[in-house]
Amino acid sequence: MDVKGKKITVVGLGNSGVNAAILLNSAGARVWATDSSDTPSTKNMRKTLEAKGIKVETGSHSESFVKDSSLVVLSPGVEDSSEPVRWANRFKIPMIGEMELGCRFCKGNIIAITGTNGKSTVTTLIGELLKSGGKDTVVCGNIGNSLCGEISRINKNTWVVLEVSSFQLERIENFKPRIALILNIRDDHMDRYSKFSDYFNAKLKIFSNQDGDDTLILNYDAKELRGLEGKARSKILFYSRLKKAKGAYLKDQKVYCLSGGEEKEICAVNDIPLKGLHNVENVLASVLAAAVAGAEPGPMKDVIKKFKGLSHRFETVAIIDGVDYIDDSKGTTVDSTYRALESCAKPVVLIAGGKDKHSDYSAVKDIVKRKVKELVLIGEASGAIRKAIGGAVATHQAKDMFDAVRLARGLAQKDDIVLLSPMCSSFDMFSSYKERGEVFKKAVDCIKGSCQKVKI
Repeated sequence: MDVKGKKITVVGLGNSGVNAAILLNSAGARVWATDSSDTPSTKNMRKTLEAKGIKVETGSHSESFVKDSSLVVLSPGVEDSSEPVRWANRFKIPMIGEMELGCRFCKGNIIAITGTNGKSTVTTLIGELLKSGGKDTVVCGNIGNSLCGEISRINKNTWVVLEVSSFQLERIENFKPRIALILNIRDDHMDRYSKFSDYFNAKLKIFSNQDGDDTLILNYDAKELRGLEGKARSKILFYSRLKKAKGAYLKDQKVYCLSGGEEKEICAVNDIPLKGLHNVENVLASVLAAAVAGAEPGPMKDVIKKFKGLSHRFETVAIIDGVDYIDDSKGTTVDSTYRALESCAKPVVLIAGGKDKHSDYSAVKDIVKRKVKELVLIGEASGAIRKAIGGAVATHQAKDMFDAVRLARGLAQKDDIVLLSPMCSSFDMFSSYKERGEVFKKAVDCIKGSCQKVKI
């Protein structure tokens, strides 16, 4: 991509925007970067970019930053209603997302993973499976560092394992992964999309540029995905825990993968240390993608047996007086909480709530009736959750995470589970799901009597 001497405006100074600005600057562009916030983090990013000769504004957007640009690069969180987008439309300036920019500079082979739930686990596990097979591998995207931030590490032999969100897919043009995975598509981000079909169609853009040399991997057990077989130009493979599928499947409590036309046993379900049926699906998806990328099935079993999963994803953090305390702070959707509850074999005291994404919380009402003995609510979405679930379970309101854990401790008995699985994003009370999970862990430490005073 030739950007030398061109004025390019980057909107947003999070990880994606900062890395996009640095990449463009190194490629010889005249970079202008703008962010409406003026937080300590944004100010630090401003200093970093200005030291490289990049023109930066924070605290507001100026029309002059967009006008006369050859291209506007948008961070994933930038919505169509934002001023820079409206100005770019008025001046007829093309706009792309950070991920699209990264793929135009990327020389490697991209494996792109999207879905409402399970993306981070599958992305991480695919990376581990490929690395164990000796392949040069970079794991990036929505899971951590952006694609633009990894370009210098990527060559033509690199496998780039990329977690992709619907927000990133909205702004693609040429993005073309060698292997694309769609794990599931459930109700989410209804604060961003006016209707579910808009969210669904954004996810489907992951294979819009694929051709017959590429592969699309779909979850056969997700009925909303099974019917996509005739809509893609790429080769389609399925994974399933319910039937023998053309790809990877579960049979007699063992994971199998079709590799080179042969059925090959990968591991037994008992070899998977991660709890829950959804994690069996995650393993199926991961081994199939790794096999398509050329990883040998033989070494996969050892990787899977050692894979402990991700922090804040159904992670047992303590057992106190016979009660399991589980951190599922990454459970930011209704469906992820449903799956977490499916994995609980003991009565649950559920801590839920956070920033309301206008999700359909009633979708968990039946499983809450079956699995949850007490519900503790926190955050902005408390009222909406209480209204949707109705009288399915006794419900309590907490003022913060420490209060929620104290309440849960009093409600739980031996052989119960206290589960943090919010169904919501974290941004009403925390900077990220990670911070929310860490505060949960500190609160659990406090009821063990080993905490330090923490200000929230």
